[in-house]
Amino acid sequence: MVAKTRTIGLSVNGASVTADVEARLTLADFLREELDLTGTHLACEHGVCGNCTVLVDGASARSCLMFAVQADGCAVTTVEGLARGDQLHPLQESFWENHGLQCGFCTPAMLLTSLELLGTNQSPSDDQIREAIAGVLCRCTGYQNIVKSVQVAAGRMRTANPTPNPTR
Repeated sequence: MVAKTRTIGLSVNGASVTADVEARLTLADFLREELDLTGTHLACEHGVCGNCTVLVDGASARSCLMFAVQADGCAVTTVEGLARGDQLHPLQESFWENHGLQCGFCTPAMLLTSLELLGTNQSPSDDQIREAIAGVLCRCTGYQNIVKSVQVAAGRMRTANPTPNPTR
């Protein structure tokens, strides 16, 4: 039996990518095996743990449940796309400074899930952060330092990019 392939074109971390992929190749395997972006972690491979979370057109997606062909024409962001050269993203800096990571296995998905949240809510409450990250399982921590890290990063991001005041 010959595997069917399809040519896809997408943006990954801002770079255009064109590839011939098997129709059954998951986005997670495409990112990890074809593009060598190993920050996307695989654990349960059933979409339960959330550790394979990436952003597809700005929304979180379980890359182990999504086929690469489904990302055709989309913009995909992985953890490798957060830093700009040697400059860490404010979320990455905050996770580092506030001990928001333990073993680090869930960290890429926590960062991307938090980025999605902060894209829609610049000042989330602790409960809103906990609700947003609830889909990413961590075995090492009680989540308190992750919540603190997101809060600190949110403050830095608000300061760096304040919301325009429409009354001015």
